[in-house]
Parts: sequence; structure tokens; C-alpha cells
Amino acid sequence: MANIKSAKKRIEIGNRNRLRNKARKTEFKTVIKKFEKTLAEGNFDEAREILKDVDKKLKKASVKNVIHKNEAARKISRLTKRLNNAI
Repeated sequence: MANIKSAKKRIEIGNRNRLRNKARKTEFKTVIKKFEKTLAEGNFDEAREILKDVDKKLKKASVKNVIHKNEAARKISRLTKRLNNAI
């Protein structure tokens, strides 16, 4: 454990950021699962609306440096492709 005040503060900030990043990551993973479930059920109109939400959350996560921008683009591309092939 750190003894210096600034080091203790950095540890606290790191933990806070880790929890925030974890929450954002969990949020978009949950929406992706919801999209996949809706797509499997055959609700294409609803899946299209959920895909917009997925796109928004992934882009926001990439802007906040939770995930890399190319990872976000790759996930969006793959999900869009799955939706288009299912229709």
C-alpha cells in the first residue's frame, strides 16, 4: 500500500475509473445480448432499433477510451451484417 498522499489518491482514482469503465462495458454487452435475442426471435424492426442503441453505446465507450475505436467499429459492422443477412 502506498504511503504518499498523492499515490493513495491515484489508487482511489484508478479504482473509481475502473468501476466506471466496467459499468460502461457491461452496459453495451447487455444491449448486444438484447439485440441478439431479438434477432433470434425474428423481430427485425425491434432489432434495428436496438442496433441504433448498440451503436450509440459502443461509440460512446470508444470515445471514453473504454474500448478501442476499431473494436467498436468492428462490433457495429458485424452486428449490422448479421441483421442484414437475417432479413
